[in-house]
Amino acid sequence: MATYKPVVVQAFPKLGERITQDTLYWRGYKTPVQIKEFGAVNKIDFSPVSPYNYAVTASSRIHIYGRYSQEPIKTFSRFKDAAYGATYRDDGNLLVAGSEEGSIRLFDVSGRAPLRQFDGHAKPVHVVGFLSDKYRIFSGADDYSSNLWDIPSATEIVSYSEHNDYVRCGCASKVNADVFITGSYDHTVKLFDARRKSSVMTIEHGHPVESVLLFPSGGLLVSAGGRYVKVWDVLKGGQLLVSLKNHHKTVTCLCLNSSGQRLLSGSLDRHVKIYSTTSYKVVHSFNYATSILSLALSPEDETIVIGMTNGVLNVKHRKPEERKVKSQKKRQPAYRTYVKGRTYMPKQEDFCVSKPVKRVLRKYDKLLKSFQSSKALDAVLEPPIRLYSPEVTVAVMQELHRRGTLRSALAGRDEKQVNLLLTFVARRVIEPRFTSVLVTVADIITDIYQPVVGQSAIVDRQFLRLQEAIGKEIDYQEELLEVLGMMDALFATFTKKRATYLEENRSNGLTETIETNMNN
Repeated sequence: MATYKPVVVQAFPKLGERITQDTLYWRGYKTPVQIKEFGAVNKIDFSPVSPYNYAVTASSRIHIYGRYSQEPIKTFSRFKDAAYGATYRDDGNLLVAGSEEGSIRLFDVSGRAPLRQFDGHAKPVHVVGFLSDKYRIFSGADDYSSNLWDIPSATEIVSYSEHNDYVRCGCASKVNADVFITGSYDHTVKLFDARRKSSVMTIEHGHPVESVLLFPSGGLLVSAGGRYVKVWDVLKGGQLLVSLKNHHKTVTCLCLNSSGQRLLSGSLDRHVKIYSTTSYKVVHSFNYATSILSLALSPEDETIVIGMTNGVLNVKHRKPEERKVKSQKKRQPAYRTYVKGRTYMPKQEDFCVSKPVKRVLRKYDKLLKSFQSSKALDAVLEPPIRLYSPEVTVAVMQELHRRGTLRSALAGRDEKQVNLLLTFVARRVIEPRFTSVLVTVADIITDIYQPVVGQSAIVDRQFLRLQEAIGKEIDYQEELLEVLGMMDALFATFTKKRATYLEENRSNGLTETIETNMNN
């Protein structure tokens, strides 16, 4: 009896990843350090001055971490309920935070008790910050109001009640000490001037606004809400410059790097996207374990900190620049050491011992060897193989078709299994390397399960997806054929013109002249 031959999985060339300067730069961070907080991390803010400690607001506490510390070096816990939005002042000496009970507390980073407490909001205060003059604080709360406070006297300067929903984000201008911006769940972003009694500009974002960011120049404003990140020109009255839709879920936070040339956005889809602020194209992205609520970059871009919904703080530090150290290389063995004895030919009186090579079969090969076609197909439809090695799945399907058992392996499946098969086929049938096999598989599945169409909404939906995928691919192929026809016509015209040009040269005697010169 002949020995079983394992399934031959055809190797396909993999497309190389495009390596850019941004890819190399953003990959230059070490393996992240994970720190567990007491609740969801709603704000991270770096101190603007060295040694660049950062404040993490989670649950009812504000923790201050050193750049490389994994334990908080200071904790502010004078909150009855949740704390929100702890933010440093430009000199790094003061810290302000909102709270669930509606009060605002001002802390000295060298002390523990609050220096000031501002009461005036009727509902939780989610956004607080300092104006650039360092003596005033702005705030936004769930009572739809945005207030301005005086630090020395601990009194309210002015209150604006122009939003129609919760005020959940805001920022202050670094150019003008009287200007600050708030974003609300009423889909608007409002620009306030402390010298005016009402807002001076209103921008319609179109979705509940989760984060706003003002460029250091003060001319461009970035707003995030829903799946969109939008850039506005403030100097042109709030004109929309670009709308970015690169996330699959709500964008929750924004951040600029130290040079202002890269914009970072974090989302509930677990991704951080990095955009170039010149082209607004994604130049890199990070993937995280759970949904992202907050992010921050240190002033020198040395550290990136991500806060997530499960209370985990993800901290990445840049790798130090590698210094070239001259080291004496150990002398390697000569080449003859490795090839010694390989060319030896056994003599007639030598006794040769052959060691049998044990071949380890994979799970699907073992099942195919025992003629369990259906189970072999199930084995290659497991997520690790189906998602990351689809060529193995297709190779087993091709082997079953060669044996004539593919129809029996596909038959007799329940709704969940048919849904899995159709999902795989609809996703991969448009790939040229798999098309020839999967078209046959799709034909057999349609033939077997056509009588049950209309009995399951899930299966019907997958059949429609398959039809749509094949229809799009056919349209795409037709367009390519049209382009190919245009190119053939262009090439034919070019060839005809070239032939005409040569004939004209011959008629003018140029060819004869050239030949005479060459002979001379």
